[in-house]
Amino acid sequence: MTKRDYYDVLGVPRDAGDAELKNAYRRLAMKLHPDRNPDDSEAEERFKEAKEAYDVLSDRQKRTAYDQFGHAGVEAGGSGFSGGAGFRDIFDDVFGDIFGGRGRGQRVYRGADLRYELGLGLEEAVSGTTSQIRFPSESVCESCSGTGAASGSTPSTCGTCAGQGQVRVQQGFFSIQQTCPRCHGAGTVIADPCGECRGRGKVRREKTLSVTIPPGVDTGDRIRVGGEGQPGERGGPPGDLYVEIQILEHPIFVRDGANLYCEVPIGFAMAALGGDMEVPTLDGRVSLKVPAETQSGRLFRLRGKGVRPARGPGPGDLICKVTVETPVNLSARQKELLTELDESMKGSRRTHDPKATSWFDSVKEFFEGLRT
Repeated sequence: MTKRDYYDVLGVPRDAGDAELKNAYRRLAMKLHPDRNPDDSEAEERFKEAKEAYDVLSDRQKRTAYDQFGHAGVEAGGSGFSGGAGFRDIFDDVFGDIFGGRGRGQRVYRGADLRYELGLGLEEAVSGTTSQIRFPSESVCESCSGTGAASGSTPSTCGTCAGQGQVRVQQGFFSIQQTCPRCHGAGTVIADPCGECRGRGKVRREKTLSVTIPPGVDTGDRIRVGGEGQPGERGGPPGDLYVEIQILEHPIFVRDGANLYCEVPIGFAMAALGGDMEVPTLDGRVSLKVPAETQSGRLFRLRGKGVRPARGPGPGDLICKVTVETPVNLSARQKELLTELDESMKGSRRTHDPKATSWFDSVKEFFEGLRT
């Protein structure tokens, strides 16, 4: 039987790189594998053909010989494709990332990241500060230096996996790698565990850190403190600590990005006659000029009196919302004066109370429409 061209078998051009070869073989192998195609001899033959093509083209020396002399160039060298070991090497290389058999030997694992929520006052967030935080974490056991073994003893090589941390399991035509059930991937076993950490190599402790908070942070901002997370497994690097900012409620200001908002109550007389008043900012007090005939709900913008964010352009604005406060606890004389004022404006409501007059006109038209 005449063999097909290996490049045609894998469906790749003759200048295909290593990654393209691997991806092509992966697709074919997953599609044609005998476990997925039971009792399909044609699929099994095509699977073997693809395996043979990949074995040749992924080997630089074999590929050079094949490109020069065709099938005769690789067959003359007695390369052979019937041996099981050659297939296992290919399997480890191509399918290791799917089934977890990436390496021959122990894996190291990076430690988990930690999250800490830090509540800050608005002034601290705006100006920046240094905060002491205390949080539960794990650290390397000092008694056993992280080995997990009692003083005077050391972990021994796992006899099940010979220190590899993985064992090979045969499943039909496939041979896959799995985590060793005895040592759980460590490659070693501890006969005499450390009394302090009970063989874990880590102990749980409270950790205190000083964290620098840059000016302008806002709710939801995260500050990364590298290497202050959980310790890694089997010599792996530690994780990171992420300090998440939460701005506490302020008695005067509400923050929205770079802008600050506050509500400023004013009396009836100032709203009608106008005047100057002091309003607070994060930098101190400033004067706000309230014009005559100011209505409740009017907004005044003080530019540059907001927050300079940690990331972005210049500072935002302070926006003051005026609310006209109705007088309470009036004396008899004060009530008399208000009555006199009200009486004096009768007959000229449209001039003095234009919004109220317009609203009542609309209500009148509405009811007249219902009657018709």
